[in-house]
Amino acid sequence: MSVDVLCDRRDAVGESPLWSPDEQALYWVDIEAPGLSRLDWSSRRLEHWRCPERIACIALHAGGGLVAGMESGIFHLHPRPHGVLEHRRLASVAHAAADMRFNDGRCDRAGRFWAGTMVRDMALARPAGVLHRFDADGLSAPLVDGLITPNGLAFSPDGRRMYLSDSHPQVRRVWAFDLDEQGRPGGRREFIDMNRHPGRPDGAAVDTDGGYWICANDAGQVHRFTPDGRLDRSLSVPVSKPAMCAFGGPALDLLFITTIRPAVPPPGQAALAGAVFVTRPGAQGIAEVAFRG
Repeated sequence: MSVDVLCDRRDAVGESPLWSPDEQALYWVDIEAPGLSRLDWSSRRLEHWRCPERIACIALHAGGGLVAGMESGIFHLHPRPHGVLEHRRLASVAHAAADMRFNDGRCDRAGRFWAGTMVRDMALARPAGVLHRFDADGLSAPLVDGLITPNGLAFSPDGRRMYLSDSHPQVRRVWAFDLDEQGRPGGRREFIDMNRHPGRPDGAAVDTDGGYWICANDAGQVHRFTPDGRLDRSLSVPVSKPAMCAFGGPALDLLFITTIRPAVPPPGQAALAGAVFVTRPGAQGIAEVAFRG
């Protein structure tokens, strides 16, 4: 299976790839830049916007632009020409500890935006992170707590199951939750113990058959698990730290993979660490639902 470099850009912490069907373009973020990038699929034109604070996760906004989880809250972003990024805070967040930010996030099938928080210094291993839901009623109270590094957020094709991981080396697990029509998660159970597989469970995506694709950070792989938690296949990327994957392309049959550039890349990886990769994995994704709050 061919895994190709998408463009010339290299990110410090590439995250949250997001395909826009209306624009036929891929968005993604660099948390630490902090910045937002967009690649137009037909022209291959690459644009970049600098953000006012660290940006970790994005989703489409039904009113145009993007909804984003940043350091201090949830924002509505409007990327404009010439690097102008209009931004408006939609909700502030009261973090449980100092030096926290949002991390992984996306919209569910009903257009509600979910995002987890974390202490920036992972070495502290502080379980102060929580999962919030943002919808027409505003930012929820924590719905899941005790997280160190929340990741792996994804939703089954029918929207009734939610996945969430903690990618910290001390945890390395993925859980499944039942999601009711009001967006309340329940029935938490272990879905994958990644201690039994290579890598840490980072960002994820779901295909039309319900397969759960998750980046195996530190292992240079992306794993696909069946809905019953069985490892179905793995694909390799040429760097050690894939961060998040997302389906996209005109037929939603491409898998885009963002990566992290370590301070000291492993031998032979310096030129590619932090790149966005693209492959055709033999599965089709589901169009992301725009935020409808």
